[in-house]
Amino acid sequence: LCAARVAIGMGARVRLFDVDEERMRYIEEVTGGAVDTEFSTSLGVGQACSEADLVIGSVLVPGARTPHLVSHEMVTAMSPGSVLVDVAIDQGGCFADSHPTTHDDPTFRVADTVFYCVANMPGAVPHTATHALTNATLRYATLLADTGWQGALTARPDLARGLTTYDGKLVSVPVGQALGIAASPIGDLIG
Repeated sequence: LCAARVAIGMGARVRLFDVDEERMRYIEEVTGGAVDTEFSTSLGVGQACSEADLVIGSVLVPGARTPHLVSHEMVTAMSPGSVLVDVAIDQGGCFADSHPTTHDDPTFRVADTVFYCVANMPGAVPHTATHALTNATLRYATLLADTGWQGALTARPDLARGLTTYDGKLVSVPVGQALGIAASPIGDLIG
């Protein structure tokens, strides 16, 4: 959403794909309709890629590898000089042709396109990233300090979803599914 707002401010036409209809309605509301939203399908993504100068992939599947939503065929159908930025590269990338790059050597070419797939992108702006991370996590740290881990997980189901293991047991169902390992229900831990 932040990238979309910046692009709109620069005069770009922005189309955002998602599978969460409520989130898409929210985005349309807060941008005053300046962002076109569309339910993510292979056909829709492929059509958008063929028309795009810039594609930013920011898919996250908590605890699992990111699915490839942009195929090699979609990339080869893009206009020469188009750019693809894979923000999801830390979870495997959401473009079929993605592979991790570094801040020292950030881009590579596929057909006539340029890929930017730097792992740990926030590392390029450490002070800004630290402030953003602190603002996003301080409330959780305070809750953990005030109520203990069980109280915090009970009070905040979103925090409970972040627990992966406890006492030698896997409790994250998505991680268990990705690795083929049985996960213990988190409810057994927090009552």
